[in-house]
Amino acid sequence: MSPLTPASRLLIGLAVLAAPLTSPAQPTTRPLIPESDLSAVMEKVIAWRRDIHQHPELGNSEIRTAKLVADHLRSLGMEVRERVGKTGVVGVLKGGKPGPVVALRADMDALPVTEEVDLLFKSTVKATFNGQTVGVMHACGHDTHVAMLLGAADVLAKNKANLPGTVVFIFQPAEEGPPAGETGGASLMVAEGAISDPKPDAIFGLHVWPDEAGKITYRPKGAMSASDQLDIVVRGRQTHGAQAWRGVDPIVVSSQIIGALQTITARQTDITVAPAVVTIGMISGGIRRNIIPDSVIMQGTIRTFDEEMRKDVLMRVKRTAERIAEASGANATVTFSNGTDVVYNDPDLTDRMAPTLARAANGKINASGLWMPSEDFPAFTKDAPGLYIFLGVNAAGVTAEDAAPNHSPKFFVNEDALPVGVKAYVALATDYLAQRAGAGRTP
Repeated sequence: MSPLTPASRLLIGLAVLAAPLTSPAQPTTRPLIPESDLSAVMEKVIAWRRDIHQHPELGNSEIRTAKLVADHLRSLGMEVRERVGKTGVVGVLKGGKPGPVVALRADMDALPVTEEVDLLFKSTVKATFNGQTVGVMHACGHDTHVAMLLGAADVLAKNKANLPGTVVFIFQPAEEGPPAGETGGASLMVAEGAISDPKPDAIFGLHVWPDEAGKITYRPKGAMSASDQLDIVVRGRQTHGAQAWRGVDPIVVSSQIIGALQTITARQTDITVAPAVVTIGMISGGIRRNIIPDSVIMQGTIRTFDEEMRKDVLMRVKRTAERIAEASGANATVTFSNGTDVVYNDPDLTDRMAPTLARAANGKINASGLWMPSEDFPAFTKDAPGLYIFLGVNAAGVTAEDAAPNHSPKFFVNEDALPVGVKAYVALATDYLAQRAGAGRTP
């Protein structure tokens, strides 16, 4: 695959900001960025993406990636802060004209997944995760997020004299969650001042996902679910496997709990209000076939969209596990951690930026349904409106249903889509600043 395919050149050739979209609700905005600058940066974007993909790093360990980011932002003349939230990087670009502040965010961490995609830049990296040696892969596309935002930073820095305001670039570690026993992610970056000085008036995020390459999808209001991590420890009494009555079997108790947890969303929750999911993804207990163990550990995830339903589901999970264990003479300890809120796209901001997104994607936009995966992006939007969008990256001719999903070892990114992501970052920043500052607007 060449660094810049014909399809990429076609996408770049489309005037991202040179063909303003006018409607009664959206005044015309004067173009701030020459399309030639967007075209010129794409070879670097592809190179960054491939380099980061070949050298993935798990959450809170993104040392090499963070250095690459910080070095480039400094080369653009930005004020740069490193080690914000462990390995996070924040760059501040002050425009040549006074105006508001807008933030753009990309996440940097990879996943404990062994890559099965045959690429020249395939990851062969291994690391330790939860005490196990694992392959490491950018199976959720964060390598592309970093590369596209670096490309946008390059373009915006070259045109900072025309920017009516300030752009904050946020490169975040540990979006997938910090290692056990550590803190990290968006909430830690916020706690350590990532968006305090300057404070953004709005923030935008972008994520690649399996859909038609170059298509942008978004949803006003609730877009992605809230997430709560679930840990259950069932303690019984160890005994010989041939004399089960002399102990309390935590494996049997755990299996009863797992079955009962599924009835919470199937029989106890009004899913006409909003969907909800309770999943146990890991269970561990026992070391030998003829020994009933003393305890079993279960880990899972809970996803919800309604806050009252969220509280109710957590209560029912705890009650169900504890009472089933008690009825069997065992004990269950239930804990919830690392909760993230619903990704909420501010309706007014979404409406105002819709023409910008349509222009960046050359009209290839679509309304999204609810998406059950979660994000810690809401930590950035507690005090400022946000908009989180999705960029399709499927190979040509591959449908969303047939593509390998995010987090799969076969997850694949069509690099022809990356110019649209760079354009979206640039256009969201410039259009927002121009709208808020009143630059180039008609009455």
